[in-house]
Amino acid sequence: MRSVFPVNQYPQADFTSKVAELGGLRGAQRALLERLHRNAGVDTRHTVLPMEEYGDIHGIELSNDRYIEMAMDLGERTLREALAQAQVTAADVDLLIVTSVTGVAVPSLDARLIPRVGLRPDVKRLPIFGLGCVAGAAALARLHDYLLAWPRHTAALLAVELCSLTWPRTDVTTADLVASGLFADGAAAVVATGRRPAKGPRIIATRSEVYPDSGEALGWRLASGGFRIVLLAELADVVEQRLGATVTSFLASQGLTVDDISTWIGHPGGPKVIDAIQKSLKLPDSAVEMSRRSLARVGNLSSVSVLHVLELTMDTAQPPPGEFGLMIGLGPGVSVELVLLRW
Repeated sequence: MRSVFPVNQYPQADFTSKVAELGGLRGAQRALLERLHRNAGVDTRHTVLPMEEYGDIHGIELSNDRYIEMAMDLGERTLREALAQAQVTAADVDLLIVTSVTGVAVPSLDARLIPRVGLRPDVKRLPIFGLGCVAGAAALARLHDYLLAWPRHTAALLAVELCSLTWPRTDVTTADLVASGLFADGAAAVVATGRRPAKGPRIIATRSEVYPDSGEALGWRLASGGFRIVLLAELADVVEQRLGATVTSFLASQGLTVDDISTWIGHPGGPKVIDAIQKSLKLPDSAVEMSRRSLARVGNLSSVSVLHVLELTMDTAQPPPGEFGLMIGLGPGVSVELVLLRW
């Protein structure tokens, strides 16, 4: 697998200044912005455009045109690097899953990538939109489902998010300020077959769950200026109150308990979300270290984030053979996607 980021990288303080400039924030609202950004757990982030160019992006038409252009460039690069790392040619790919929620493309990104990457015209395609931050884990689970049916096939997953193109300009809300301190740009790709991998984990089982009466806690709404964040303070409370039972039930179905999991790959949605995961499962600080490290280095990448945490884990703390890991994706719904891994 491979994570790839735009070349533009900035410290958090630069984002604070730019968001204040774009939104015309002053006084108490500027002070609130600065406090929220300081407490976001983010040190640096990447943007698909140089910081000075965001003042030229006005309206949904222009921002979405840039999304398609730049998502294609970053997505192609990421997919090519993942294929090369896996020593797989583009013509070998039987299924391509592409997930993104920060822009709209019809034809979808996967269709546009076929000629650019050299995929076969008859490649199966699964574009995913609307799952938000949970989509990285959900797409990995659906990739697993496909390979259970077609174990000799090769499947590729690409997640690409350009969150910076959704920065608010008018009628800025507190939710906008929170989101502007967290979200960033990046992409990740996974290439897999039904055979046991020579390196890294294999997927054992998956589970999806949507929590009733929580649909308004997180999501997008479409306004005249583009996508606007829907983010309620209760999101972390929902995770803390309900995730433990979801995980415990899922692990029990596999004859396991929380104590059997040595590696945790949790969505780094923000400090409060990571805290909620930790509290709900009564985990030590070490269990969420990679999630906090990902958040600090690159911010919240929406669907890309859990894949980046998995890559960090594989690169810096490869568990010994036989150990179990659990990926936890969280997103609008409020929805949860669990992926049980074994090294």
